[in-house]
Amino acid sequence: MTRVLLIGGFGAIGAIARHLVDGWLGGVGRGEFPWATFTVNIAGSFALGVLVALTSSGVLESANWRFAIGVGFLGAFTTFSTFTYQAIALAEGPAQGTALLYVAGSVLLGLAAAYCGLQLGRLI
Repeated sequence: MTRVLLIGGFGAIGAIARHLVDGWLGGVGRGEFPWATFTVNIAGSFALGVLVALTSSGVLESANWRFAIGVGFLGAFTTFSTFTYQAIALAEGPAQGTALLYVAGSVLLGLAAAYCGLQLGRLI
């Protein structure tokens, strides 16, 4: 039960953080590149890499941290469904090039961010 409450509590914080980032970056390039979703997904990939390294190495010994932060906070903070919807919306409009850039950039930078997060976490 404790783990469920941690996931729910951290999930609420992650959802609020996502909403704040959307409010902060949502107006940037409105109708063009979806900067808010791109930012949370890249940041979340990096943070998950750090978290996995810290829990794997035993720096964060409690599995509850992995669930609270990884499943709860980062699960609510990042968003695959919005990413896919925005990619399709861009591709169906006059911005096919932007759609391609968004998808390729999200995948490539997400992988790079996760890798960098893992490396940083291993140094700690």
